[in-house]
Amino acid sequence: MGVQRQERWTQSGVRLRLARSGTDRWNWLFVPGGPGMGSQSLQSLVETVQVPGSSWLVDLPGDGSNRALPDHSDPYAQWPDVLVEAAQALDDVVMVGHSTGGMFMLSVPELEEHLAGLALVSSAPHAGWRYAFAQYAQDHPIPAVDDAAARYAEHPDDPRLRDLTLAAAPWNFTERGLARGRSLLEGLDYNHDAVAWADAHFDDTYRARWSPRTVPTLLVSGSEDHVVTQQLWQEDPAFTRPNVLHCRIEGAAHFPWIENPEAVHAAFTDLTNRLNDPTTQEITLGKK
Repeated sequence: MGVQRQERWTQSGVRLRLARSGTDRWNWLFVPGGPGMGSQSLQSLVETVQVPGSSWLVDLPGDGSNRALPDHSDPYAQWPDVLVEAAQALDDVVMVGHSTGGMFMLSVPELEEHLAGLALVSSAPHAGWRYAFAQYAQDHPIPAVDDAAARYAEHPDDPRLRDLTLAAAPWNFTERGLARGRSLLEGLDYNHDAVAWADAHFDDTYRARWSPRTVPTLLVSGSEDHVVTQQLWQEDPAFTRPNVLHCRIEGAAHFPWIENPEAVHAAFTDLTNRLNDPTTQEITLGKK
């Protein structure tokens, strides 16, 4: 399927870029993690899953390269609530969030009524993942990260954020996926202002404000994800309902489509089947 170069902006400046087009009814909105990495980080996920319909890359105002805003107001004033505008911009919306992108989505309960489906990749229901990651980082130190973090703390800017992210790549990918992972990270549009906002207003206090009661939902978890522990989903009964499919991707880390694209594609196919057959009453919880 080809891609027509198309961009849309909501009233508050959320940018939707068409990444893959098709004739099916579904509009898949891919919301990046980070924040500050931009939706370009999910282009390879779009290409991996090849879901039916149209796939859109979503950048909140002030994230990634989305810096041309409709006025001079604070771009972060409505984060993450402005995601509702993205969901309202199209019909038959399935929203896909990676890492913090998924956490943003779960922070906006108004989204539920606008979504036909939901996919959360390497995300979490609350900020408890940060404590587990801090312990992992302490047990698996990377000297280059310490150096890059010190330079970034001294003078936060986009190039130093890029350097810090690249230095931390071994935490985000398995050894097998590291080269491809670095290649993904090298070409992104970094935005340190988005990082600063999340650090001050979101990361430490995050807790999901809603859970999908009937919306077909996919939770994708890399078995080697050491950044956002995926055990938290199993401990939360709100995310073990029959409409929620858990797919554990073997041999994969925080960007699971890098190490095991076939399994991630299969997981999204399962979600697509659920969307196309809403009469199905059971989804098996387990591994893929």
